[in-house]
Amino acid sequence: MRGLLRLSGLIDAVNEGIGKLAYWLVLVAVVVSSVNAVIRYAFNISSNAWLELQWYLFAAVFLLCAGYTFLRNEHIRIDIVLGRFSRRTQAWVDIFGILVFMFPMTILILKLSLPMFWDSFHSNEMSSDAGGLIRWPAKILIPVGFFLLTAQGVSELIKRIAFLTGHRDEPGEKMHSHS
Repeated sequence: MRGLLRLSGLIDAVNEGIGKLAYWLVLVAVVVSSVNAVIRYAFNISSNAWLELQWYLFAAVFLLCAGYTFLRNEHIRIDIVLGRFSRRTQAWVDIFGILVFMFPMTILILKLSLPMFWDSFHSNEMSSDAGGLIRWPAKILIPVGFFLLTAQGVSELIKRIAFLTGHRDEPGEKMHSHS
């Protein structure tokens, strides 16, 4: 179990690092959006590339932070019901949810998004909008984001099992602290 908990810690550290780096993407998105708006209204000049860059940055934050959000237990759940159960029952519910709902969904999206990215990369797909950007950098965010989310699911599964088997005092960071 010690080796699995080390793997969990590594996954947590990767998602924590990516989540913190993504904070900067939010700042970049705000700056790009602000500059684009000022230029558009002040000089009546517009560019699809800048607008698409905003979309790419938003997609990057959303997709790359899914695992970080799960790590920090900031994802959507029904805490009003789950919070009434014991920590052990909560851990069992989490294990069930990860295995039955999360993994099938994330693995399916990961499997379906890889060929989409690969085709876009090999064809050097461009936006259909005039002056638009290449598409594959945005499309690779989908499998990367869902890989990170799946990996965090593995980490959370390890932590819940370690808790249930007595190898860990707490099942996960801030488990079900929202009510």
